[in-house]
Amino acid sequence: QVQLVESGGGLVQPGGSLRLSCVASGSIESINGMGWYRQAPGKQRELVASITRGGSSNYEDSVKGRFTIYRDDAKNTGYLQMNNLKPEDTAVYYCHAGLRITKFGTLYEYSYWGQGTQVTVSS
Repeated sequence: QVQLVESGGGLVQPGGSLRLSCVASGSIESINGMGWYRQAPGKQRELVASITRGGSSNYEDSVKGRFTIYRDDAKNTGYLQMNNLKPEDTAVYYCHAGLRITKFGTLYEYSYWGQGTQVTVSS
């Protein structure tokens, strides 16, 4: 079964760091673009960072200079390194990816979401 599985969330004090991981498992050919989203209570889900297959990245303004998105395609894994965390970063973080899968000899791309991982920044 193809799925994205996230890990690495937790409770951290302001100024601390966390690294989130997102592993694509199952019979996939490759991963296209990947992104990390977050959703705080009472707010809409927002895109935090994204990275293309070629390695080009983009960030939401509030995380620029603090968060870094990167990927290891040999491990089918994406990461979000979060430094200098602030209380306003508290949210459930979701991984999203375009997974390329071969079915009946044809290559398709499907959109997948992870289950989410809680990040809480509090003293």
